[in-house]
Amino acid sequence: MIKLVTAALLISSCSISTIDANRIIRSNVISTVPKSSSSLLTTTTHKKETVTNNVNSNDVVSSRGGGGDDDISKSTLSTAIFNLVKGIVGVGVLSLPAGVSAFGDSPSAAISAVAIISLIGLVSGYNFSLIGRVCALTGARSYSEAWTETVGASTSKIVAASCTFKTFVAVLSYSMALAETFQSIFGTLGFTKISRVQTLVGLTLTTLLPLCRLKNLSSLAPFSLLGIIGMVLTVVCMGIRYFDGSYALPDGKFLNDLAPEFKPSFGNVGYKGVFTPKSLVLVCMLSTAYMAHFNAPKFYAELENNTIQRYNKLVSASFAASIAVFCAATALGFITFGKGCGGFILSNYSSKDPLISISRVMVSFSLIFTFPLVFVGLRDGSLDLLSIPREKRTNSTLDRLTVILLVLVTFAATQLKDLSFLLAMGGATLGNALIYVYPAIMFGSYVKSLNKEDITGSMKKEVILTRITMMLGIGMGVIGARMALLK
Repeated sequence: MIKLVTAALLISSCSISTIDANRIIRSNVISTVPKSSSSLLTTTTHKKETVTNNVNSNDVVSSRGGGGDDDISKSTLSTAIFNLVKGIVGVGVLSLPAGVSAFGDSPSAAISAVAIISLIGLVSGYNFSLIGRVCALTGARSYSEAWTETVGASTSKIVAASCTFKTFVAVLSYSMALAETFQSIFGTLGFTKISRVQTLVGLTLTTLLPLCRLKNLSSLAPFSLLGIIGMVLTVVCMGIRYFDGSYALPDGKFLNDLAPEFKPSFGNVGYKGVFTPKSLVLVCMLSTAYMAHFNAPKFYAELENNTIQRYNKLVSASFAASIAVFCAATALGFITFGKGCGGFILSNYSSKDPLISISRVMVSFSLIFTFPLVFVGLRDGSLDLLSIPREKRTNSTLDRLTVILLVLVTFAATQLKDLSFLLAMGGATLGNALIYVYPAIMFGSYVKSLNKEDITGSMKKEVILTRITMMLGIGMGVIGARMALLK
């Protein structure tokens, strides 16, 4: 039964490859980069406006022109779907099996994991939609500006700081994943004595630093496609290895190549393990894995003919595809290795496995060329938080800050080895705030600013719903952070 369910999930995960990737436009390549800078440099005063539309109306667009300015490059629906899936499905996918091993060690725990992934994906998608609707109603162009327009400018730096530090976590996770991936690739090539630290430092100096110093990242656009291709191919390879028994106990052909901590290990804690607090480790990891919410304003503003109805189609299709990939990768990784799942699932596989080696190469190239796109968000956010004016952001200033940030990221990556812990802690704190807490506060503040006669019953119900999800997010974050520390 487990194999049949897994096969269905594997097939569904490959469906995203039918999206017309050739229509990707350059302006959406940086969809993983938070845009906080403009809102920090421009203070706006929220003006209460009377609206006669329901907030869920299919025709709502900003009365201030946020929905259709001519200076914004527009994306077709299919292009936007592809870019949003690319923004969601990142390195965090390959750490989710470890989140399942936090609460279960029997293959049936994968069923509970699929349920959690689907549920959290639906809630994350709803809040992504909610942020876009707030932007439609206020004309905001960024997450921080949406906060300024609804809550006020005095606290907007809190949101901007959250976006910036969340980007730091993302860059750090990329660095850690690159260290794990390239060390395995070097092992495949016979360079077994190269340490993880040596791999990371060498990669940073020879590859990441030159790429991050580029002032025009448009040349990296073609390589962004490798992100989706690499992840889908990896899921397919994981499925092949599960079904051919290459890592199955007791005599899988690659078992002898694995370190003891990475060998398959199974027990009796199955789907019922989800009812323990330990399952919140996976929940918090998902808050990081699904994180693309700081770019919801960008996707709304750049969507061609951006009515709320079309925007919701974008969100629904993108999160559905992402959920399918998440479920397939998590289930396949966990039912292959069980309790032995590492923080980065590709580390579990043998360096002598040619099929997984291909996946590692694809993933590594994807990470390398996506790294500077995410890094520029961290650098720009840091400049904003330091209140460095535009005229002083010279090439030399950018280069110095690039070196400083890369040193910090690389040092942190050498000290941290458990990627699943990083994602769980990042999700429990900043992830939960950006997904569950801030959108609820913004929507509630917007509704509160309306005249009483303009507040509909559905608005009141939605305010209650968002407050419930906010409280759940806070609760899950507190308990999840504690469980991550204990793990």
